[in-house]
Formats: sequence, C-alpha cells, structure tokens
Amino acid sequence: MLHIALHFFVPGLVSATFYRQQWLKTYLLMMSGMLIDIDHLLADPIYDPMRCSIGFHPLHTWLPIGIYVLLLTHPRTRLVGIGLCIHIALDAADCL
Repeated sequence: MLHIALHFFVPGLVSATFYRQQWLKTYLLMMSGMLIDIDHLLADPIYDPMRCSIGFHPLHTWLPIGIYVLLLTHPRTRLVGIGLCIHIALDAADCL
C-alpha cells in the first residue's frame, strides 16, 4: 500500500518543490507516467506485491526505460519523462 501511495506522493512533492507556479499541470503530466501500469493487465495475477515489475512487464523492460530516460532530454517531454522515471525508480526499489 505504501508503494502505491508513493506513486502519487513523490510526483506531487517534485511538482510542489520545483514547479510551484504550475504545480497542478506538472503534477498531472508526471502522473501520466502511471499509464505504463496498463501492462499489468497482461500478467496473472494482475497485481502481485511480491513480483518485481522491472523486466517482467513489457513497459517495465530496459528498452522502454531507455526511452523514458531520453524523454528527459527535451523540454517538451521532460515532465512526462520525470514521471516515468520516478515510476520506474519506485518500482525498482520494490525489487531490492
């Protein structure tokens, strides 16, 4: 449950800290990174708290992760990239 809460809290904290003037817009753009969890629908069971998402779900594999990092390099895609990278980092923390 803490893991799921962090997926909402961390982007909010980043938005409030670094993008205070437009925190809601930046928060929503970062939260769009949650959409990659649609790939959980391909798994059985859909949610397994003991499963490491990194390398298991298609949008949590190394090629897409590389694309998420590349999104950080362009100003127009940076906020979505930040949201995706936060998402992946939080999922990776569960694998430890």
